[in-house]
Amino acid sequence: MKKNKNAKKLLIVTIIIIVIILIISIAPKILTKNTTKNTKIGNNISSQEIIQNILNISSYEATIDVTIYSNKTENKYKIKQIHENENNSSQEILEPSNIAGIKIKQEQNKLTLENSKLNLTNIIENYQYITENCLDLTSFINDYKQESTSEIKEEENTITLQTQSQTENKYIKYKELKIDKKTGKPLQMEIKADNKNTTIYILYTEVKIKNN
Repeated sequence: MKKNKNAKKLLIVTIIIIVIILIISIAPKILTKNTTKNTKIGNNISSQEIIQNILNISSYEATIDVTIYSNKTENKYKIKQIHENENNSSQEILEPSNIAGIKIKQEQNKLTLENSKLNLTNIIENYQYITENCLDLTSFINDYKQESTSEIKEEENTITLQTQSQTENKYIKYKELKIDKKTGKPLQMEIKADNKNTTIYILYTEVKIKNN
């Protein structure tokens, strides 16, 4: 009888030990599986954090290659953008060479057009379309936040934000911003007319971002 009791005790202890071993070995897998949706990408920033960082940009500097399509032709520009805050920003054309040096500066409700080669400055007070500059990254952000149909598409290496312009300009109806998951920075922006034809394509070659 004692042998049987000891055997049963040994069996119970053995089962308990096996269960503990199984729990220890399976638990990490379960935890890993449950946290898959929050997996960190690249530099330990999740997809949701990347999106929030973009939407909360307070200032940025960027060099962009811009292609504008119109009437079966295309024009290419290289532009330096500096956005200090919602009231102060500038864009300087770097290429093509024949118009290089032209700078557009926004300060409060004043728009300044400068040309360093001609030493010419034009000031336009109360410029009503300053905030409709579709080349500006913050213009996209404002549209994305205000548009109820804005969408997010996620792929292996990129996140794409899609929205519609808040202006009535039919040539800049739809906007799409593609973000690099590894760096968390914009890669390109595509702007389309109401017929879904691309009117503006922006490639971000250099970007420095500051957040609130």
